[in-house]
Amino acid sequence: MHLLDTFFNAGILYSALPSLVRGFISTLLLGLLSIGIGLPAGLLVSVVRLYAPAPLRYLAIIYIDIFRAMPVLVLLILVYYALPFVGIRLSSWVSAVLTFSVVFAAYSAEVFRTGIESIHKGQFEAARSLGMPFLLTLRKVILPQAVRAVIPTITSYCVSMFKDTSLASTVALPELLKEANDAQSLYANPSPLIGAAIVYVIFLWPMVRLVGVLERHAKTDKKR
Repeated sequence: MHLLDTFFNAGILYSALPSLVRGFISTLLLGLLSIGIGLPAGLLVSVVRLYAPAPLRYLAIIYIDIFRAMPVLVLLILVYYALPFVGIRLSSWVSAVLTFSVVFAAYSAEVFRTGIESIHKGQFEAARSLGMPFLLTLRKVILPQAVRAVIPTITSYCVSMFKDTSLASTVALPELLKEANDAQSLYANPSPLIGAAIVYVIFLWPMVRLVGVLERHAKTDKKR
């Protein structure tokens, strides 16, 4: 059996295509849900980290440090397999979304923090001189600029998040890698795994190129 029959078997790839499509849809939904929850949560945590009273600031710092330091796979296993021992049973979907959202929020909080701190403090003073309250200044003046500044980095983290969804196969969530593994076992051939890799590349490559474009635009804006 030569290379093409082993890794690029067209017949097996065609037979496995429905499974790969189902897995891709699950991967897409998992990634979008995790980003959709984690992104605003991260923005909130970054604001707490910078401007809340000291006890809340320390809690935000601990949260960010712990969930950035802990491997995603370990946290996923703890949520899905360990929580039932204390009476909390979560489905594979809820466990995966919760895990990825919590981790994405921690990373995005640090990104938003750097973006907010990059805004000159004189803008706060100017807004205060105009009689604008702090929260309004934050919402109307500071955050729009900070968010715009960190878009390339956040987009890069989104690419990583979609790749990390493959870890959800460890909790039997039928995402792309899980479906590819099942198809590999069914057909006794690794071609479905190659198919899954091709799907990841087709889906994520435009996002990778988008990151490069956004970074170039950001550098151009800074030079102006």
